[in-house]
Amino acid sequence: MRRFSLSIAIAVAALVVTPAALADGGPLFASQGGAGVATHTHHPAFHFVALSDETGGTLLVTVSRSGEVWPWRRFAGSWGIPTIGYGAASGAGLSQDDRTLVLASNDFPSAMPSGQFLVVNLRQFKKSRTIVLRGSFSFDALSPDASRMYLIQYTSPGDVNHYIVRAYDLRTHRLLPGKIVDRSEHEKSMAGSALTRATSADGRWVYTLYQTPSGGSFVHALDTVAGVAHCIDLPANRRIYNVVLSLRDHDRTLALNWRGGRPWLSVATGSWRVSRPSPRAGGGGGFPWPLAGAGIGGALALLAAGGFLVRRPARRLSTA
Repeated sequence: MRRFSLSIAIAVAALVVTPAALADGGPLFASQGGAGVATHTHHPAFHFVALSDETGGTLLVTVSRSGEVWPWRRFAGSWGIPTIGYGAASGAGLSQDDRTLVLASNDFPSAMPSGQFLVVNLRQFKKSRTIVLRGSFSFDALSPDASRMYLIQYTSPGDVNHYIVRAYDLRTHRLLPGKIVDRSEHEKSMAGSALTRATSADGRWVYTLYQTPSGGSFVHALDTVAGVAHCIDLPANRRIYNVVLSLRDHDRTLALNWRGGRPWLSVATGSWRVSRPSPRAGGGGGFPWPLAGAGIGGALALLAAGGFLVRRPARRLSTA
């Protein structure tokens, strides 16, 4: 049985998601604690959770469905799991093959003179590299093989509602020129706040629901392999924040349902045609990760109070 000590402050951080920015701005920020981000290839899934430690660094821990903590590592600096919206299962930044994880700086993006990201090699559970970009950036998405990272670049200082999407080549380590736009829109920048997201089974397509400053809404469909995007305008609805995205029919249909499961709209992926589904088309269920997030936090709190981990031994890992 492997032992290490965590402060009560870390246990508290595990119980509450602490985003770098909570209010009505921006697509993705970073958070510590909560449910973290879930694996794609392991069943049942386990979660990677970032926690603040008492030295100003960050602990990245692996938590099983039952609350067991396995490998962990401490990194210098304050980092968090990229998140979208306010749900406990909103974590992002993990490649489809579960081999690469991107952590984002746990600071408000538009207040930073540079965008900072930490790339973690999960096969060796160590830092691969740190990326520092001039300007205000936040994480958006990864291609399935983690060869390309998509970023949000904010176009005005202090304004997280207007931005463009950029691509960063993780193999050549450079920010690619140009921006990712819907060429049919002819817009210089995007505007809105991300509310929720769904990703195709192969990790290629990322669908994000946005609410605009004027009260409108749209779905941003990003092809992370080809580097192209489509914007699908939606009917106005003041309750858009209660909508959940999911993919149906082998990813051929993007369903927009109310949180209670009642269907609202359907989008045919590829043609991007929006329709109103039959009232009989109910929403699917799923594991209640909001409750699981609290359970994971509670397990970590107990571990911190007792000063030990359970069952599976972890390797000795040094500070990055």
